[in-house]
Amino acid sequence: MSTTTKKNKLDYDAAMERLIGVVIKTPLQLNRSLSRKYKCNVFLKREDLQVVRSYKLRGAYNMISSLDTKKLEKGVVCASAGNHAQGFAYSCNKLNVKGVVFMPVITPNQKINQTKMFGENHIEIKLSGDNYDECAAAAKQFTKEHGMTFIPAFDDYKVIEGQATVGVEIAEQFPVVSPANTVDAGIDFLLLPVGGGGLASGVGTYFKACFPKTKIIGVEPEGSPSMYNAFKAGKPVTLETIDTFVDGAAVKRSGDITSVICHEVLDDLVLVPEGKVCSTILKLYTEDAIVAEPAGALTVSALDNFAKEIKGKNIVCVVSGGNNDIDRMQEIKERSLQYEGLKHYFLIRFAQRPGALKEFVTNVLGPDDDITRFEYFQKHNKETGPALVGIELKRKEDYNKLLIKLKKSNINYTELKKDDNMFGYVV
Repeated sequence: MSTTTKKNKLDYDAAMERLIGVVIKTPLQLNRSLSRKYKCNVFLKREDLQVVRSYKLRGAYNMISSLDTKKLEKGVVCASAGNHAQGFAYSCNKLNVKGVVFMPVITPNQKINQTKMFGENHIEIKLSGDNYDECAAAAKQFTKEHGMTFIPAFDDYKVIEGQATVGVEIAEQFPVVSPANTVDAGIDFLLLPVGGGGLASGVGTYFKACFPKTKIIGVEPEGSPSMYNAFKAGKPVTLETIDTFVDGAAVKRSGDITSVICHEVLDDLVLVPEGKVCSTILKLYTEDAIVAEPAGALTVSALDNFAKEIKGKNIVCVVSGGNNDIDRMQEIKERSLQYEGLKHYFLIRFAQRPGALKEFVTNVLGPDDDITRFEYFQKHNKETGPALVGIELKRKEDYNKLLIKLKKSNINYTELKKDDNMFGYVV
């Protein structure tokens, strides 16, 4: 079925046809642990199991395969250090098209190698700029100079049309995975991750046209609220700084096209803290053996926001990707512990006498508390400065007990809060 936006017609049938034999129809799975927790039926659309481990292949392939022969002969260009680059590379390989991928200089080798693997000899990688914005500017200049076609990550109707096929699949799969004797017909809530807005625009447009009763929720990282700010301002705005941790959804500026469409089709847009996303990643892995990247865990992270509304309802969360670098797991655990209130950092000025540290361990720490980091700041090459002490608690409630003991023992300390500038410099 096709539908018409104010500016363009999205032909879902044509996109589905183009993607036959290219993408796999990823499963829509009932997640029993989440369903029990929220007393509803939670289904996960597993785009983390896609060919390139994310939905981005859909949009890239749909746009490239829609180009005329002359444009294809000249080649295509993209700027990305993540999932879009891999979907783009796979598409070039599949279509036998020359592609150039621009990546920031700081891109990890793992992502570069993954992109090379999917593109094989059909792509060339150019490292340019210290961040995405500089990289994208160089890519667009290169595109213009060489008469090639730029393939954007989200702000193009053909890209949006390709991403919309995720929604078409969900609609086709839902009656199959939801037998009448266990689940009433109809999806009540559909949660979509939001970065630049391509997926939310495509899937949201499809569902609004075909299933208007479904409540569509966009979920964006708290540290990079580009779409949220676009909604407030009534137009896309460029954020000065963002937290890039949720890299698959962290953009400084939402799309011009996507911000308009998302404003029309999203019933709500919520922000989720990066720390909560980390806790969700760990739970999905330990409880369900699902390896979700930060952007892939966004929608599940937002379920707490709607716990009362979704009871007894049918919920679909799109797990948008699974490209999670194992080297990031320590950071994920650290952010999760801080968010859960189980990890705290202090600058402590120990008295310069024997036994001071031992007294701290004996008199201040509880039986289940653990020092996970201890680092003296040197002054004149001597360990006479304050010490950075990281303390991990077993229970969140033990935090106030810890502060009481610190004060009672007359410990000279400064707690480092995550929002303080000092935290970033020291921790």
